[in-house]
Formats: sequence, C-alpha cells, structure tokens
Amino acid sequence: MKLYHHPLSGHAHRARLFLSLVGVPHELIEVDLKAGAHKKPEFLALNPFGQVPVLDDDGTVVSDSNAILVYVAKTLGRTEWLPEDARGSAAVQRWLSVAAGEVAYGPAAARLVTVFGAKFNPEEVIGRAHTLLGRLEAHLAGRDWLVGHRPTIADVAVYSYVARAPEGNVDLSGYPDVNTFLRRIEDLPGFVPFARTPAGLTAAA
Repeated sequence: MKLYHHPLSGHAHRARLFLSLVGVPHELIEVDLKAGAHKKPEFLALNPFGQVPVLDDDGTVVSDSNAILVYVAKTLGRTEWLPEDARGSAAVQRWLSVAAGEVAYGPAAARLVTVFGAKFNPEEVIGRAHTLLGRLEAHLAGRDWLVGHRPTIADVAVYSYVARAPEGNVDLSGYPDVNTFLRRIEDLPGFVPFARTPAGLTAAA
C-alpha cells in the first residue's frame, strides 16, 4: 500500500496510525502542500478534492481519512477494529461523523489557525473545541474506549487532532479522562506519534 500524506495533517496521521497499528507494510509518499503539489493534475487524478491522505492499494485508490480506516479494516477482516454487528458498526460510525464534524470544526480548525494561518475566528473554533472536549470527557467517564471494551477505528479517528489541540490554543488540562484516553492510545503496540509543532500553547511549553 502507498499512503500519500503530509506529516502535519491530522487526517493523514489517523490513516498512517491505523496502518501501523494493524501492521500493514506501506510506503509513505509526502505531498508538498506548501508547494501546491495537492493541486497538481497528477495528484488531482488520485483525489479531485485535492486533499491528503490518499491510499493506493495496488490500484485501488481510496481518499478521505475515515474512508481509508474503513477500507483497511474491511480489507483485512479486522472486525475487532470495525464491528460487523449493527449496534457496534453504528456506534463506530457515529464517532467517525464526530471526527469529520465536531473535531474538524473545533480542535482541528483551531490548530489550522496557528499552524497554517487559516482565517477562522479563533474564539469561535476554540469554543467549539471545548464543547467537544466536554462531551468527550463525559462519554469517557468509566470507559477506556469510545466504543465497546477495546480500541476501534473510532478512537483512531478522534485521536490526532485532540492530541494536538494545545497547538491551537486549546487547553486540555481540564479534561483528565480525555488525557488518559490519549495516553491509552499512545501505549498501543504499533503507535506512531503525530508530529508536534511549537504553536499555540506548546510554544511556551
């Protein structure tokens, strides 16, 4: 498998993280976003939306990070990461939607402001991030994982941008269960860290 990625993209990290957690050999191909490589015809042929990550599995091309998680889990038959029963599958899908919605427009957007200079309203996106974190904290009370009793792709989808939320000036110190959850993921065999940047609250750390 080939994974087209950028090291500072949390979407790309979640795909890379899952490939590593399930032990899939893969080639990392860095897309130079600063140089606009994601807008060049050769990349747009892989993903017309011009976004990383993109997975190329011997000619089967899958774009969108959450779609990649589903594809890899299904291809490998890893039902422990993506349950096949209706209740478990729906529970995972709920958190994939959160990753594409509340995570993207909260902690991910806040980090885009400080790391990439995005023009979001910082107060608004930081507020959204804390709303999400409050809900995560409540959900994780008495739980180890978002769904069931072991890690799933739901946890992988949520991890990256929440872990680097301080780079977007989002303070995680008031969320002990969220922090424990992040450390639990980092202790999994095959974990690969998401690149850190000296931005936001981490600049003075």
